[in-house]
Amino acid sequence: MKIWVILLFIISTFFLAAFHLFALMNLYPIYISSPLLFLAIYLIVSIPSHKKTFRGFK
Repeated sequence: MKIWVILLFIISTFFLAAFHLFALMNLYPIYISSPLLFLAIYLIVSIPSHKKTFRGFK
């Protein structure tokens, strides 16, 4: 399941990069495309780096 999520975020990053390219050509607002691209890149980096850590005894 984890590989499908990463693959989905990679595909969405390519789509959002193209959307950001159109925003740089002033076809779309850049203040909408920039946070979306940042969020997609953040999710690609954060999901594989998440580690199960010991949270103590309950």
